[in-house]
Amino acid sequence: MTRTTDQIILQTRGLTKRFGGLTAIADLDMTVRQGEISSLIGPNGAGKTTVFNVVTGIYRPDAGTVTFNGNSIGGRKPHRIVADGIARTFQNIRLFPEMTCLENVMAGHHCRVNAGLLSALFHSPGQKREERKIKAFCRDLLQRVGLETSQDELAKNIAYGSQRMLEIARAMATRPQLLVLDEPSSGLNPRETEELILFLKDLVSEGLTLLIIEHDMKVVMGISDWITVMDEGRKIAEGVPGEIYHNPLVIEAYLGKEDDEDEP
Repeated sequence: MTRTTDQIILQTRGLTKRFGGLTAIADLDMTVRQGEISSLIGPNGAGKTTVFNVVTGIYRPDAGTVTFNGNSIGGRKPHRIVADGIARTFQNIRLFPEMTCLENVMAGHHCRVNAGLLSALFHSPGQKREERKIKAFCRDLLQRVGLETSQDELAKNIAYGSQRMLEIARAMATRPQLLVLDEPSSGLNPRETEELILFLKDLVSEGLTLLIIEHDMKVVMGISDWITVMDEGRKIAEGVPGEIYHNPLVIEAYLGKEDDEDEP
């Protein structure tokens, strides 16, 4: 089935990553298109997070290419990739626990700051104006994720579900074109998961593109425009949710595990 748009924002071709004798990613071709929610799924150990780590600059690829908006980013440093327009969250939340919620979001915005070192040191009028604008922008992000009343709370003191949303707000503070989310619904209750789904759909309706690793198949099937499936480091299928759900290879590698447990 055809994609909802032809505009490619992220693409891998022949992407390969090895760790000693283990090939974590093997010759992966993957395409993320502008304005879509693309999901990357597969059983544990399939190589999904390794793909994210290569795309976001944590690992260098051993072979193949990664392009973003047509430009090669394979092997770039993470801060350069953030500046290019890719932001991510992690499966295990990585906030600054001793900083307030507002400070955490402001930390995400540092790559877009214009004031130089001297301006910051001497608190120039320009630096003060920019800081006021940054605070207003970050407070708006906290309001969007439902944390406007927690801006002065330490990140470690807010509920787990709120920490998930805070991490997304911090990623959004970098003003990304592509938001990469690793297990965003992990640890959330059903109400929080439903709120997350609606929030992510709103982001896409506003022009953001999402690439998601997600274990909850109800979330995957309900939110994705396009799904890529990995098993043992290789792509075994891709397509729209209906195609993936009925794909025999996917059922065997991933979905079929639930079916096996139901058999007498």
